[in-house]
Amino acid sequence: MRDKGKKVYCCISFIFAVTVLALVLVFAGHSEPAYASATDGAGNTGDFAGNDPLDGQAPGLQNGAGFSLFYNNENGSMSANVRIVLMLTILSLAPSILIMMTSFTRIIVVLHFVRTALGTQTTPPNQVLVGLALFLTFMIMSPTFSRINEEALKPLDAGEITQEQAIEAAVTPMREFMYPNTDRKDVDLLCDMAGVTYEDIEDIPTNILIPSFILSELRDSFTIGFFIYIPFIVIDMVVASILMSMGMMMLPPTTISMPFKILLFVLADGWNLVIGEVVEGFF
Repeated sequence: MRDKGKKVYCCISFIFAVTVLALVLVFAGHSEPAYASATDGAGNTGDFAGNDPLDGQAPGLQNGAGFSLFYNNENGSMSANVRIVLMLTILSLAPSILIMMTSFTRIIVVLHFVRTALGTQTTPPNQVLVGLALFLTFMIMSPTFSRINEEALKPLDAGEITQEQAIEAAVTPMREFMYPNTDRKDVDLLCDMAGVTYEDIEDIPTNILIPSFILSELRDSFTIGFFIYIPFIVIDMVVASILMSMGMMMLPPTTISMPFKILLFVLADGWNLVIGEVVEGFF
């Protein structure tokens, strides 16, 4: 009954959201711009839109119309509502782009391995680990983001390049970051599955390079996690053997070993070593 109630609630919420979105688009589409009444030299009275670049077109095609596209030869423009929808779509995909195309995946997986190996359960909390991973990601990706800003965003804002050229200029630095951190065998695997042949980085499609990069990041992060686990497993084994020899069968070994693992991690300056090795792997 509880699962059925959840399904009904989700269906009702989805229908409500679609209805609200449809109503917003309908009411926005019926909005029309204001026209000023003026009289020409011959005494004829008419409606004019001032210096509107779309003057002379039908009122429904003015900028005030909600969901509309204007296309003149090869020059096009979008209404404000369409731009808002596109911007919201980009913002909703931003977390996925951050996870898939940056160093965030490797860092967050390694940090979770450290916490699990220590056996501290929820310490540090997820908010701290994610925040640390985000700031380290921004530090590692800052040269790439600076190139995107200089080569794509600023020229686009100045009107020197088109949107298509800006997207291509923004993807190129990301590809140049992902390719050196991607294992060749992952690229070969996905290229064989997609039937694509390549000789250089320019020949690899972006939709193949991104999943190859993610697979390589997962492999590297699990490799680092394995080496992190080894000293802590040794401590668990030593503590368990001592407790067994003393006849303390009912005492959980992890309860005794956790303070020793934390002490070893602090004395070895574990955070410095782990973060240093992870970050240096990208340079």
